[in-house]
Amino acid sequence: MSRADAIALARSAIADDRFRERLARFVAIPSASRVASARPELGRFLDEELAPLFQSMGFTTRTLDHADAPGPCLLAERIEGDALPTILQYGHGDVVAGLDGWSEGIDPFELRERDGRWYGRGTADNKGQLNVNLTALEALLATRGRLGFSLKYLIEMGEESGSLGLREICREHADALAADVLIASDGPRLAADKPTIFLGARGGISFYIEIKARENFQHSGNWGGLLSNPGVELCHAITALIGRAGEIKVPGLTPGEIPQNVREHLSRLKVTPQPDDPEIEPWWGEPGLTAEEKVFAWSSFEVMEMECGNLAQPLYAIPPSARARLQLRFPVGVDVDAVVPAVRKALVDAGFDRVIVHDTHDAVFLATRLDPDHDWVRRVAASIETTIGAPPSILPNLGGSLPNDIFARDLGLPTIWVPHSYPGCLQHAPDEHLPISIAEEGLQIMAGIYWDIGDR
Repeated sequence: MSRADAIALARSAIADDRFRERLARFVAIPSASRVASARPELGRFLDEELAPLFQSMGFTTRTLDHADAPGPCLLAERIEGDALPTILQYGHGDVVAGLDGWSEGIDPFELRERDGRWYGRGTADNKGQLNVNLTALEALLATRGRLGFSLKYLIEMGEESGSLGLREICREHADALAADVLIASDGPRLAADKPTIFLGARGGISFYIEIKARENFQHSGNWGGLLSNPGVELCHAITALIGRAGEIKVPGLTPGEIPQNVREHLSRLKVTPQPDDPEIEPWWGEPGLTAEEKVFAWSSFEVMEMECGNLAQPLYAIPPSARARLQLRFPVGVDVDAVVPAVRKALVDAGFDRVIVHDTHDAVFLATRLDPDHDWVRRVAASIETTIGAPPSILPNLGGSLPNDIFARDLGLPTIWVPHSYPGCLQHAPDEHLPISIAEEGLQIMAGIYWDIGDR
């Protein structure tokens, strides 16, 4: 049996419905980690679906728990020899809430096929991607009878809750998770038709800024012109942080410069919106940077939500307070601990000393980036090129955030992500979907990678 046989067998899982049938079972378990009533589904997904599947492939399995985690983690291991390379893989089986607003006839927790796409919660993030890797592993074992390497697969059930407890689990079980490299699948490709690997992720931090001027609303006819308006004041305060074209005015919130080899890799790429995507607005963001540099190598600072008064029930009164939630996505080179203090100082320096800058209120993801010239990057990229006949797009890091810093910093691993989704997949929104063509190509790519790692 050959590499081509393994790839063909993996690909055949689409035609004979094996892939779809298992994905349908995955989607049917409403494992939403932020929904309290769905907490029992987190363990059920591992117990009923993943543990038996790994065991059927000759893996041993055990659960890893932490009090802060919304659900357990599953560690599946197949150790084939101390002299062989050891791969750590990661995925998550939890999803966001189903939400209202799906297209007619589509239920978030029932797999539906339309126009070459599979719809359902988790199809793209992350159950579909997990299914790609597991199906490719089955094909490898069926053709070669062994992996040819040792594999440890860690499945988390709380990524959509900020990966609470995952860092502590990984630190406690660092010896069990020791490996030569992390190869994982999550997030999107650069575009639907561009097989991609990314080597880290931008960090993410969110916090509130607020002005509390007084306790109560005051009639605007009686007090207009005499009392400050927190909404107006907060808007002006935000302009001390972010320019009218989205440029960041606080130096500590950006990396200051982009490494030359990162620029070189990004110069070979092109962010190309698909027909259903919004058009890029080139006037927005840091001046002088390309679109690719803005989203993969620089920081973005956003106002995510604002509240002032009550639009649903206007009171014709001056509001007593105003609040906004700000989010910073940042690459390697930004000190996350200095972000909130830098914002506080910038506002005071600009005369907005009445603005309260709260500490972070949600999980903080740290920025990571593997050197694009690392040997494992070359190996994985070469495997993908052998399979599809063209080199993959190599992103120094994802524009979004993932718990990659746990693997890169805490466990000290080179990290390579091979995504099986695309930017328009509508993850976290109604009508989340996975294009069947991406799943099929992903099966071939992963079967090739697995074969090549164990080809000794």
